[in-house]
This record gives sequence, C-alpha cells and structure tokens, in this order.
Amino acid sequence: MLLTGLLVILAGIACGFINVLAGSGSLITLPILIFLGLPAKVANGTNRIAILFQNIVGVGGYHRQGMLDTRHGPRLMVPAVIGALLGAKLAVDIDESVMRLVIAAVMFVMLGVILVKPKRWLQGAAAPPEPGWRWGEAAVFFAIGVYGGFIQAGVGIFLLAGLVLQSGYDLVKANAVKLLIVLGYTPFALAVFIFEDQVNWTYGLLLACGNMLGAYLGTRVAVSWGPAFVRWVLIALVAVSAVRLLGLSLGWF
Repeated sequence: MLLTGLLVILAGIACGFINVLAGSGSLITLPILIFLGLPAKVANGTNRIAILFQNIVGVGGYHRQGMLDTRHGPRLMVPAVIGALLGAKLAVDIDESVMRLVIAAVMFVMLGVILVKPKRWLQGAAAPPEPGWRWGEAAVFFAIGVYGGFIQAGVGIFLLAGLVLQSGYDLVKANAVKLLIVLGYTPFALAVFIFEDQVNWTYGLLLACGNMLGAYLGTRVAVSWGPAFVRWVLIALVAVSAVRLLGLSLGWF
C-alpha cells in the first residue's frame, strides 16, 4: 500500500507540472489509476479531485507572479462551465473511442499550426484582449468545456489553442487563464461524478497531493523560462498526446 501511494503521488507531481506548463498530464494519471484497478469511468472521476486542487495552487502561483488576467479570464469560465456540465453527463454512459480518434486527428492539425506560426504562440496578439462578451469566443470555450467535462485529458492543449489563437494571449498568460477556466468548471464536473458514485477518494486525495506540488513547481518554471520554453513543451506534449489517443482508439496499447 505504501508503494502504491508513492506511485500515485509521483504520478500526480508529473501530472501537475505538465498541466500548468501545457496540458495532457492526465494522460499519465488516468492509465496509472486504471492499472491500479479502478474502472475507467471511476479513474476519470477520481482524477478530477487532483485537478481541482492542482488548479487552486496553479492559479494562485500565476496570480502572485502577475500573470493572471482577472478582467477577461473569468468571463471565459462561464461558457466552459456550461459545456463541462454537459460533457461530464455524457462521460457517465458514452463510449469514448470515436471521440478519442477525432481528438487525435485534431491534435495532429494543431501540431502543424504550432510549428507553422511560432510567433503567434510566443507573442500573442498585437493588442491584449479587451474584457467583454464575444459570441465566437464563447462558442469556442463552450465546446472545449464539453470536452473537459467529458474526459479532461488533453483539455489544456485545446484551451491554450483557444486562448492564444482566439483570445490573443501569449503562452505564459494563456496558461494562467487556462488554469482559471479549469478551476471554474472542475467542481461542477466533479459533482456529477460524485453523484454517480464514480470517485475513489483515497486515490484522489493522494493524487491531489502530488498534483499540487507539481503545479507549484510548474508555475515557477513557466514564468522564469518564458513562452519559448513552454512552446517546446507544448509541441512535445501535443505529439505524444495525439499518438497516445490514436493508439487507444485503435487498440494499439
């Protein structure tokens, strides 16, 4: 039991660190939770406990370092929360293999965009995003919220794409707003999984300890090393995530 607990905490550290830099850290923790004997749906719900605490630490870290947009960022949470509620409800009883395949294909396309337009990802838009409602932006974050509520793994990458390409943030500031959005919808998604009795609290709280430490370390690295470093981390994680999701969909591993 001690070794199992240590494994879960170490996985949480890796997940938290990766999630605050880019995303897809849940592609580490979900397979480990399943390996430890949790059904896939319970692993999906249990992971949300760690994500909640990770993002509390991550948002606090970015805010202390002056990287969190507290004017426009909270507005983006609203459509994401609504979408996440729908996605979490779908996750309770839907087959996810087809969705994984589609997401993997989209990630390959996104990888090309990151490589072709590096300046946009490093510098953001020429002008900072103005606070206010934009319907196109709301639709994008609603759709991402649906995915985040459904499975979580990889949602950070889609949020970064929306925040950089749609809202105009650079990668470091986008990471801060990304964590704020996920923090906004996670309690609602978690509530759905709790109601459906699809959460293992022991593993969830152990995982949360690791995620919080990883998030603390990740925010410091992201701000200190800047957007260029975060972009290369993002490229690596998008490629690995796409291959991993494609492999799961086709039953390769």
